[in-house]
Amino acid sequence: MARTKAELGSGARLADYLSISLLARVFPAEQVHQALDVHGCNSQRIRRFPAVAGAYYAMALSLYPEASYESVFSAVAEGLAWAAGAAPPPAVAKSSISELRSRIGAAPLRDLMRSCCMPMADARALPQAFYAGLRVVAIDGSRVELADEAPVVKEFGRPGSRTGHAGYPQAQCVVLAECATHAILAAEIGPYRGDEWELCRWLLGALEPGMLCLADRGFNGTAQWQQALATGAQLLWRASDNRLLPVKQMLSDGSYLSELEPRPAKASNRRATQAAAPQASVVRVIEYQLPGTPSGQARYRLITSLLDPQQAPALELARLYHRRWQIEQVFDELKTHLRQGRRVLRSKTAELVRQEFYGWVLAHYAVRWLLHQGAARSGQDDEDLSFTAHVQLLKREQPRSGAFPPKAPTEAPARLPRRSGRQRAAALRAHA
Repeated sequence: MARTKAELGSGARLADYLSISLLARVFPAEQVHQALDVHGCNSQRIRRFPAVAGAYYAMALSLYPEASYESVFSAVAEGLAWAAGAAPPPAVAKSSISELRSRIGAAPLRDLMRSCCMPMADARALPQAFYAGLRVVAIDGSRVELADEAPVVKEFGRPGSRTGHAGYPQAQCVVLAECATHAILAAEIGPYRGDEWELCRWLLGALEPGMLCLADRGFNGTAQWQQALATGAQLLWRASDNRLLPVKQMLSDGSYLSELEPRPAKASNRRATQAAAPQASVVRVIEYQLPGTPSGQARYRLITSLLDPQQAPALELARLYHRRWQIEQVFDELKTHLRQGRRVLRSKTAELVRQEFYGWVLAHYAVRWLLHQGAARSGQDDEDLSFTAHVQLLKREQPRSGAFPPKAPTEAPARLPRRSGRQRAAALRAHA
């Protein structure tokens, strides 16, 4: 059966077009230009669809998942034309849009995410975002379905079994998010059967001193623990049931000190890896039960780098760990509410899949930024406001910014630097 191309609808008003002005407040055009310059893909002459608009277009794809490429382009282009006082631009063919997307690639949007996606919570306005002065963040992974195209299958793979394979190829993705605000601070995408921790290593650059990172039991190898701890952040991770954690010292609150021993190397590799083998790490182990919970497990085990039971009692940490489930809500917002239940990312090459993924994450951050501003001004918690309602508000917001002209490339670093905590705080105040 032939498919009908989705449109935004003949009744769409200008006020329904994408708010470039709001996206530009969260991701300033100067930052977008710099990201494009770094990778040599910025526009150097006047175009109907300059590269900087293409970057915002990549974010818009997830805001209009029901619409065709051409219709999403119209939402961006007409908004820019209206703001500049110009006539609506002529329609652009899908092939021209794809050509621009290919020229931009994924790297500028990934750099934009790394430089602009900052924590939002302020300790005075949102104290529940912190524990003992530490900002609570969480890391986790999920799966996303992709278009059934040969280049996509080759790069990302698909689930399968002895009886066949799944209908769509899939990729695994990991995110690091601030628990209280659901702001995604870093994200990465990779092959379905790839090493999940290899993806997580890309997220470690967003961890920093003053954070407390929560993670599930998939991440408790000694090398993984030490790599995360080297960022200066504190850790509170769930430990697998079969992990050997011998009691070294019992503590006053019922927790105990133990050591994470490195896994022994195979005999063939032992001599080569002996010098580089990780050393044992001292950890504090917290074991507890959840009586009266039918779906609960017999025992829960946590390991933490917070070794002092006076400063971080075991009961408080056990209660705190369950905030990790807020990252499941982040994935629900991404998959269900932002994309309105659309099953697959629509891009048909591996590079554009990554571009669409980063644009998806940036759009989520923009919605969360808008929601957080409203919550802060009304004195409410972020979780009291509707994410879906703010998605619709972002789509309805009338554009108020000028057009974004091409910018000649300037000398730039190899990649955009991630802003320090002080710089992010200053930028957040400027946003407000």
